[in-house]
Amino acid sequence: MSKTIIVTGGAGFIGSALVRFLINETDHQVINFDKLTYAGNLESLKSIEANERYHFIQGDICDKVKVAQVFAQHQPDFIMHLAAESHVDRSIDSPGEFIQTNVVGTYALLDVARDYFAKLTADRQKGFRFHHISTDEVYGDLGAEGLFSETTPYDPSSPYSASKAASDHLVRAWHRTYQLPVVITNCSNNYGPYHFPEKLIPLIILNALEGKALPIYGDGKQVRDWLYVDDHARALYKVVCEGTLGETYNIGGFNEKQNIEVVNTICQHLNELIIDKPQGIESFNDLITYVTDRPGHDVRYAIDASKINETLGWTPQETFESGIKKTIEWYLDNLSWCKHVQDGSYQRERLGH
Repeated sequence: MSKTIIVTGGAGFIGSALVRFLINETDHQVINFDKLTYAGNLESLKSIEANERYHFIQGDICDKVKVAQVFAQHQPDFIMHLAAESHVDRSIDSPGEFIQTNVVGTYALLDVARDYFAKLTADRQKGFRFHHISTDEVYGDLGAEGLFSETTPYDPSSPYSASKAASDHLVRAWHRTYQLPVVITNCSNNYGPYHFPEKLIPLIILNALEGKALPIYGDGKQVRDWLYVDDHARALYKVVCEGTLGETYNIGGFNEKQNIEVVNTICQHLNELIIDKPQGIESFNDLITYVTDRPGHDVRYAIDASKINETLGWTPQETFESGIKKTIEWYLDNLSWCKHVQDGSYQRERLGH
């Protein structure tokens, strides 16, 4: 049965992957509510923008009046909340924006959703879901061993992860206090097509193509679990449809890699794919440059995704090897998107001090 789904932040990296999935793989109505900050880009949705089931509304989740109007007009069954400031370096420079969007914005959305939910018929209340999409960074730094599970205590390190931890707590509080039907997901590092070029993988690809230095924080031995964005989109849909109310599900790619491993892998692929390298470069690996580590940089994140695997039957389709090759080839084929998304305010420099 067709449902109406509001996706906040649907023009962002993960949000646009989710919107493309919902339009291409389901028969649901999709309302994309996005502020269009620097990281939101409607070019990521060109392939589906003409679909009659897709609607875009520009707006800020902090604007409760506008959000309430959208709820009243479209009568959603699901809210999938991805709108967030998400870059750690930016949070170090401008923490206030992260508190405003991630904490105050989530509160505003919850408040509108609570009011809307209370007025639904009993039958429609049974089907309503508020799905909050979060990050594994709320758990803080993991030692050399072990994995983050859904019961790992929160220990955020950066203004970004602290703001996401706060938003997670608000969502749980609205479930316990007001019985708002919620599900929460915490995911590991996403990568794939349409990724904003400040993040590690697209940054390395684009810098390499221009013969620029490939900056690696500290010793490059920080470990992340890499999740292909289309696998994540499938997991999110599974959770919003089948997840148990009030539960949290960790979504990971089962792909732990050191940052230096990721960069070397990209360089090796580019060495094979690019015949005409920038002048004076024999191997892209030679461009690797170690830079001062970011403040409060967590050394290792790794997700235990067994709960979503065992209870909902989700497993990633891409290995890191298959996903990174697809990602590199997409960037090589879509350099015009990369140029358009960079408007001059962000030139792939390090953003944190």
